[in-house]
Amino acid sequence: MIKLIVGLGNPGLQYEKTRHNAGFLFLDGLVCDVGEKWLSAAQFQGEMANISVRGNKLMLLKPMTFMNRSGMSVGKLLRYYKINPDEMLVVHDELDLPAGVIRLKRDGGHAGHNGVRDIIAHANSKDFYRLRVGIGRPPQGANVADYVLSDLSVRELGAMHEVFRSVMSRVDQVLTGEIQAFNSVQV
Repeated sequence: MIKLIVGLGNPGLQYEKTRHNAGFLFLDGLVCDVGEKWLSAAQFQGEMANISVRGNKLMLLKPMTFMNRSGMSVGKLLRYYKINPDEMLVVHDELDLPAGVIRLKRDGGHAGHNGVRDIIAHANSKDFYRLRVGIGRPPQGANVADYVLSDLSVRELGAMHEVFRSVMSRVDQVLTGEIQAFNSVQV
């Protein structure tokens, strides 16, 4: 059962609505939906919220260390609360999935995602769940860093929020790690 959900992104207004902030956007919507607020958690270099979803108590974390150093924040929290990596879900953007596609996965490598890479290093484990939010690839010849750090259009942002609402309608499958059941439904 998931006890901690980590959303990956970068702090600051200039990154707020970028593709790379898909994890932050997901958690911000979740916190808003349940009527909670983010609190500064300086000891974990992040923002935290404690919520209850369908009777399940969850800790939420947005690392404020910038994407490539997310593991510092996550590792500190895992050790302090004695949470096992397999009780954690990391929500992040995914270039290898088309925009609008979302997949649940457990274990595996980082697939070039520096935030996930840093979490693996600081958690000393690859054994955690990932909610991969498809953002698609940039056009041929475009710079990947510029693409992931560019703002989503109003249409793209609306579509992403629709996908997130679909995830929340199946939150039980996410929290219990029912990968096949979750991934069998097309969004």
